[in-house]
Amino acid sequence: MNLDEIDRKLLRALSKDATISAGALGRRVDLSQPAAWRRVKRLHDAGVIKGRRIVLNAQAVGFGVTVFLGVKLATKGRVSLEDFERAVTAIPEVQSVQHVLGMYDYRLRVVARDISDFERVLRRRIMTLPGVGDVEANVLLSEERRPGPLG
Repeated sequence: MNLDEIDRKLLRALSKDATISAGALGRRVDLSQPAAWRRVKRLHDAGVIKGRRIVLNAQAVGFGVTVFLGVKLATKGRVSLEDFERAVTAIPEVQSVQHVLGMYDYRLRVVARDISDFERVLRRRIMTLPGVGDVEANVLLSEERRPGPLG
């Protein structure tokens, strides 16, 4: 899909605040409310906008620790990848699962109440997943959110 400058302005505005109304969005990019809504719907239908979500403050909801795990599978193959992916996505503390190329097969973002809670999740849930071999943990100390390529 070819994006024009108005589409890019809409995407920048939505990436900053996905809750903005179509009327406010239209005013921000010099369109009427119906025209802004039609453009957003077109971007959604074309798959440019994959969804809208809110970002929670993990600490405010009781999750004070974020850990990135590199997971290397002991056995590889389509079946073992599918088994691992199916099992890991069922763990609520695992916020994202990324299949990556490099030293590890997967990168997981895991949240926990504290380090002892993370240890419990690691020992009882992650290390017991099908095919898990080596695991490397990196604890998040701080995070700076940056605007995306359109922001």
